[in-house]
Amino acid sequence: MTLGAVIPVYNHGEAIGAVVAAVRAHGLPVLLVDDGSEPGCAAVLQTLAADPVGRVQLLRLAQNQGKGGAMVAGFRRAGELGWTHVLQIDADGQHDAADIPRFAALSAANPAHMICGCPVYDDSVPKARLYGRYATHLWVWINTLSLAIQDSMCGFRIYPLAPTLALVNEVHIGRRMDFDTDIAVRLFWRGMPFINQPTAVHYPTDGVSHFRALRDNVRISAMHTRLFFGMLPRAPLLLWRRWTNSA
Repeated sequence: MTLGAVIPVYNHGEAIGAVVAAVRAHGLPVLLVDDGSEPGCAAVLQTLAADPVGRVQLLRLAQNQGKGGAMVAGFRRAGELGWTHVLQIDADGQHDAADIPRFAALSAANPAHMICGCPVYDDSVPKARLYGRYATHLWVWINTLSLAIQDSMCGFRIYPLAPTLALVNEVHIGRRMDFDTDIAVRLFWRGMPFINQPTAVHYPTDGVSHFRALRDNVRISAMHTRLFFGMLPRAPLLLWRRWTNSA
């Protein structure tokens, strides 16, 4: 098992240094994906990637492609680097890197599983974002006919890379704030098992959020609709898997 961290970055120049340091403290190589950041952030990323032993690498995207687009590009580069598993963690410092050893141990013991973070929020979470997640939870449970994915929106997780690359090379996955849920549901459809791991989440250390309520909620609603109609022909198989797993 070769685990590395892919961190998509769009204008989080204030926070990304601490995130990289926290991830590197656990011995993981880091791939920063610059998703078309402004020059100041781009310069910070260049400095971080000036790592004499090559443990921090930088992939630049000429134009902003969204979190999902950056992660897909990161998956492909991780495959070229020979990684077998990818840790995804956000660039704004909201995730608790102290949990990386726990996630990594679960992944090592269960290499075919996605290790999916389940947020434990403090008082910094915006209430609208918190309540909005419950609608997505309900739709995910409908679209998987299962409660296996407890929180599909958390961007702190470990992917088995081979089946993830197979998916993103065959199916268009949401490229922006719909990415985390879209890829989780579609990997579940393909039979990937999930382990849900609680983890502390704090919003965010640098005060920068790229979530836009109207635009992103419309995009997420459209994703749930597509997934629902994708679930319908898969329903017999999903129900059969649920029945056999509980038998």
